Amino acid sequence: MPLDDSVEPTGRFAYEGLERIFHEKARLGIMTSLVSHPKGLLFNDLKELCTLTDGNLSRHLQALNEAGFVEIWKGHQKNRPQTLCRVTDDGRARFLDYIIVLENVVADALAAARPVAALGPAGTKEGWSPA
Repeated sequence: MPLDDSVEPTGRFAYEGLERIFHEKARLGIMTSLVSHPKGLLFNDLKELCTLTDGNLSRHLQALNEAGFVEIWKGHQKNRPQTLCRVTDDGRARFLDYIIVLENVVADALAAARPVAALGPAGTKEGWSPA
């Protein structure tokens, strides 16, 4: 039970909408880049935007592709092989839902960071001391 005697609903801070597949720094950057570029990005451009190595980007794209969130297209441009990466409709929707939940996390954390006048010098109610 919270020390301030308020009752929080069960699971209030569980944030069920935070999907593990997006909740990794590189994948967060990849998905944000692809959502920001709906026509897609060439592999090398995406690599530069996210500052990832070829192998690292490939592995993360593979995971996102297997989940159905990213499409990977192979082609040629000026007689050179190219790889185009594009977010799927489902990937866009799921990622934007994830972002909404992440915004809730940030709002909750910022609200908790505000000073609470009822707390004593140690940050607890009267009658508590460090163990």
